Amino acid sequence: MNQIIVGMGEALWDCLPEGKKIGGAPANFAFHVSQFGFDSRVVSAVGRDADGDEILEVFAGKGLRTQIERVDYPTGRVQVTLDTVGVPCYEIKEGVAWDNIPFTDELKRLALSTRAVCFGSLAQRSVVSRTTINRFLDTMPDHEGQIKIFDINLRQGFYTKEILCDSMRRCNVLKINDEELVTISRMFGYPGIDLQDKCWILLAKYNLKMLILTCGTNGSYVFTPGEVSFQETPRVPVADTVGAGDSFTGAFTASILKGISIPEAHKLAVETSAYVCTQSGAMPELPQVYKERLG
Repeated sequence: MNQIIVGMGEALWDCLPEGKKIGGAPANFAFHVSQFGFDSRVVSAVGRDADGDEILEVFAGKGLRTQIERVDYPTGRVQVTLDTVGVPCYEIKEGVAWDNIPFTDELKRLALSTRAVCFGSLAQRSVVSRTTINRFLDTMPDHEGQIKIFDINLRQGFYTKEILCDSMRRCNVLKINDEELVTISRMFGYPGIDLQDKCWILLAKYNLKMLILTCGTNGSYVFTPGEVSFQETPRVPVADTVGAGDSFTGAFTASILKGISIPEAHKLAVETSAYVCTQSGAMPELPQVYKERLG
């Protein structure tokens, strides 16, 4: 069975108060999956500029494999400001390289060899990257162990109901946080129902294998047709929460692909995410004890 794990979408610079750090949810996801021993790839685009050169150098230095095209648009930048408890606020530049990811023959070959992919809504704000993401998902071969994770990422109004519905139809695992679930519920017309019932509705409506709901300090849930797993959020000293959700998704995906039970996969994902919150930036090296949990 194909074993390549792909994070697809934005690759960019997070410009934090203490300086710029490499970011973008797909890159964060692919990096954390690779820390658990999987062959992961970042699929994105950067500009023919110094920022693009530096992103590729950083990924190479981290041993992270990429399929990143150079395009005639500037490399993406996001201005990140943190509130008093370290929660980020983003100002995301438009008309950048990751809005223009091309679907190439090389990308088609990668899709045919991909077992799991994680994609979001942000990189679908432009028709070029949205078309590429959808073609990639549709090209992946269907088999029992395949995972297509839609990690909803509602930012600055860069989403529509149509894009969200289409992505939920194409995925088999949905990851969403409590605030996003409230927004989606308003759009889809089920307000006044508690969060868990909303999750059950989405799970059934889109025939999902799993729905992951994260609720910040109030814990997280994994819903499947047959069970619900709940984990409390560990209390840790927070440096910032940038990339914490992506590390959760990466650790959870790696665990499921290794055949770990959903409750154990959930537990490792929560602990990995909590550790990332204690570090600055989205891609800290995980302690060896975390990596060894999957053998």
